[in-house]
Parts: sequence; C-alpha cells; structure tokens
Amino acid sequence: MTAVAWVVLGVLVAAAAAWVAWSAGKRGEDQLSSVRQELQNSLATQNQAIASQINGLMLAVNQQLGQVRQELQTGVSNTSQLASDAQREVAQKLQSSTEALLQMSQKIGEVQQTSQDLSKATQTLQSILGGAKTRGTLGEVTLERLLQDALPQNAYATQHRFSSTGAIVDAIVRSGDRLLTIDSKFPLEAYRRLIESGDPARRDFALAVRKHADSIAEKYILPDENTFDYALMFVPSEGVYYELLMTHDAKWGRLDEYCRTKRVFPVSPNTFYACLSAVAISLQGQKIEENARHLLSSLSGLKKQMETFESLYEKLGGHLRHAQQCYEDAESRLNRARNSLEQMSQGALPEPVQGTLEPSGKWKELF
Repeated sequence: MTAVAWVVLGVLVAAAAAWVAWSAGKRGEDQLSSVRQELQNSLATQNQAIASQINGLMLAVNQQLGQVRQELQTGVSNTSQLASDAQREVAQKLQSSTEALLQMSQKIGEVQQTSQDLSKATQTLQSILGGAKTRGTLGEVTLERLLQDALPQNAYATQHRFSSTGAIVDAIVRSGDRLLTIDSKFPLEAYRRLIESGDPARRDFALAVRKHADSIAEKYILPDENTFDYALMFVPSEGVYYELLMTHDAKWGRLDEYCRTKRVFPVSPNTFYACLSAVAISLQGQKIEENARHLLSSLSGLKKQMETFESLYEKLGGHLRHAQQCYEDAESRLNRARNSLEQMSQGALPEPVQGTLEPSGKWKELF
C-alpha cells in the first residue's frame, strides 16, 4: 500500500470518527480520548509503515540507478572504443585515399609530360618531313629496307644510272639479264594538300600523280638498256596508296588505270613486298636451273672421263692377256731347255730344240 492510500485511509477514518462522534453525540470524555488515542496510534503505525515503504522504494530506486549508471558507463566505454575504432578506420581510409590521389597526380603528371614529348616529337617529325626532298629521301630509305629484307644483295642495286640517258633510278631488281626499275619519289606534297583541303584538292593530287607516272615511263622504261617494258611506282604509305586507288575523274577515269596504261604500276609497302617475294622465288628458280645446268655439264665431263677410262682399261686388259700368253710360251721353252740340259749332263744327245730362244712376236710387241 502506498503512502497516498494510507493518507486517504486516515482521512476516511478521521471523517468516520467525527461522524460517529457527531451522530452519537458527546459520549464521555473517556471514550473520546480512547478513540483519539487509537487514532493517533493507528496513524503512527501507518506513518511508520509508509516511511518503511518509502525507504524500501528509495533503496530500490538507488540500486536501479546504480545499475543504470554502470550500464551507461559501460555503454559509454564501448561507444568510446567503437568511436576510436571508427576513427582509426576512417584515418586509414583517408590515408589510402590520399596516397591514391598522390599516385594519380603523379600519373597525370607523367601523362602530361608524355603528351608534351609526343607533341614535340610530332612537331620535329613535321619539320623533318616539311620538304619534298626529305620526303623523297624517306621513300628511298623505306624502299631500300624492303629490298634488303626480301632479296639477296646481288639481286638489286640503288641509284642506278642509265648509260644512254644519264637518268638515275632509285632502285633496280635484276632478273636474269633484265632490269626491273623502281621509283620512290612520290608527290607527297599533293597528298598533304588533299588531306588538309579535302576533295577540292583531289584534282591537283590526280594531276600530280599522272605527271609522275608520265615521267617514270619516259625516263625508266628503256628496253635498249635491258629494262622490262614496265616500271614500279613505290608509294611509301598504305593511306596514300588507298587515296590513289580511290581517285578518279570524268576525263581520265581511275587514277590507277591511267598509270597502268603508261606501263607504270603503283605499289604500296605491302604489295611491293609481295612482289619482291615473287621475285625472290623466281631468283631461287633461276639459281636452281643454273645449278642443274652445272650438274649436267659435270655429268657430261664425267661421262667423257668414264669413256677414256674404259678405253685405257680395255688396252690394259689386252696387254695383260698378251703378257700371259708370252709367259706361257716362255715357260714352255724354258722347260724344253731344262730337259735338254739334263740329257746333256747324262751324256745323251739332246733332242733338237724346236725353234730358238729369241723373243717371239708377242714378246716383241709387249716389250
């Protein structure tokens, strides 16, 4: 029972007592005193009980508050540990992110440096290839490298001069007694204008290539100097070669067909290497044919030597047979002479010896 209930009960009891006193009248002073004493005792008892209960409640509340305080302290400690771990992980993540950003910055700096170097190299290359003479030299170098890779050194020559005209061709390929002429001075300046200006400059590009084909046909196709009746126009780039194949106009038709009508065949590095491979196979066939001719010549000489040896062998056999016959005749005559000597030693007259001991005709022939 709570303290409030006890108070209410006391008030009710007091009210009841007052009502009894009022209803019964004034009974005696003794009864009123006794009732008052009982009420006081009852109230004191109730106050003690209420105080005891309040003390118990305060003790329970204090215990619960202590447990709550301990739990709060434990939670705070755990929270501090979790916060410390979280701070540590966040610090590690921040450090990793900082290192990654630093590496990324370094990579970006390297890329920028590489880009700058590449830009400088491009500018240098453009300045190197700025002149027509330099671009022609580049084509000659590329042509010579392809020749070195595909053919033996004695099968080609560079900067060949024709005796009849004095013209110098960039390269020749020897195929037996004939010469295959190759020009590498392609008009790259016209191609550069085509790339910069687009289709409006294609007509100039076609005109420059046609003039170049005419020049090759005139200067390098010389049957009197054992050249083939065609020549090769070396195009030093696959992209340029593609533009050449795709270029045509209404008057002259396709550009590559015009070149072929002049007996000038454009070749790119890939197609030229294929042509050189075919030439190399042809040269190998010629070498095999030449070796076969040498072998046949050697066999013919060996046959003659065998015939001579056979004649000597037969002659030697005849001599040996004659010597054998002479040996047998000499042995027969020697036996007869021995018998005659034996008969003379015994005092008997020897039988007349048939013939003489002079060499016979076979001995004379032998000696």
